[in-house]
Amino acid sequence: MILPSPRPVLCIGAIHSDTLAHAAENYRPETSTPARLTHKPGGVATNIARSLNRLATPTALLGAIGRDDAGDALTKRLAQEGLQVLTCKRPGFVTGQYIAFHNPDGSLAAASVDDTVLSTAPADLFDTLLETLDPALINGLWFVDANLPAGLLEAVVSRAPKDSLMANAVSNAKASRLKPVLSKLSCLMLNRGEALALTGAAPDTSNEDLIIQLQKLGAQRIVLTNGKADVLAFEGGRITSHPTLATKIVDVTGAGDALTAGIIASLSRGIALVDAVPFGLKAAALTLQSPGALFENISWTALTQSSGAEA
Repeated sequence: MILPSPRPVLCIGAIHSDTLAHAAENYRPETSTPARLTHKPGGVATNIARSLNRLATPTALLGAIGRDDAGDALTKRLAQEGLQVLTCKRPGFVTGQYIAFHNPDGSLAAASVDDTVLSTAPADLFDTLLETLDPALINGLWFVDANLPAGLLEAVVSRAPKDSLMANAVSNAKASRLKPVLSKLSCLMLNRGEALALTGAAPDTSNEDLIIQLQKLGAQRIVLTNGKADVLAFEGGRITSHPTLATKIVDVTGAGDALTAGIIASLSRGIALVDAVPFGLKAAALTLQSPGALFENISWTALTQSSGAEA
């Protein structure tokens, strides 16, 4: 199948400097553990934008950074990768930082984040940048992550192109920020824990019933993940189930973001959601096999090799 050229995507959300520790043995409390440390760009919107760029999808990234060396270095590196980077520098704040500690099997032992540069942002922070967007971006696909505080999130959503706005719930704690804007999203992507937090449903609620509750709250299309269990997609009143791919796990960081990026890259090419999910699952599997939040060699060709589609 020959696909049309992808629509450009604007990713709006967290821009972080990530420190990732991969230990030689399992972490134990109250003692140091030998580990290999790496430093990379991170943040949900950033991870997705970087993957989209490698998936041959024209991509811009909008976020907040501190007026510091870390923010300048991140902006320079992301621009060198080919991203259009639009940032608001907030004096008195440090650029977002995330640190994660991984056991040898790739599991996450602990993590911490300092995202006050974005979490305390005023509702009008991005107004000027959004008013001066390139027309191609104005009419493209938009993605937001729930790292945006409620006021800023609603301000961004009010400017988004109709039927072209997607969102990721990010975490259990932040998922509820999306509740007021669910009806304005063209696609909601989240995991089971985030869905429980967003709906207030009982812990034993089935995944199918969670989707029904999200739909009643206004969600039009939904992608729901639950660890290694099948990914569920809701579109046009129908729920479809998609098995995850068996793969060797080096690092769980960024797998969910890669799933989202693979789906968005597919949607940007006019692929229906039910057919886009397998592209996302392939992207997630490739990312699980590599350290950090991004598989550096991810490409649209790599995703299509297992799907039969052509760019």
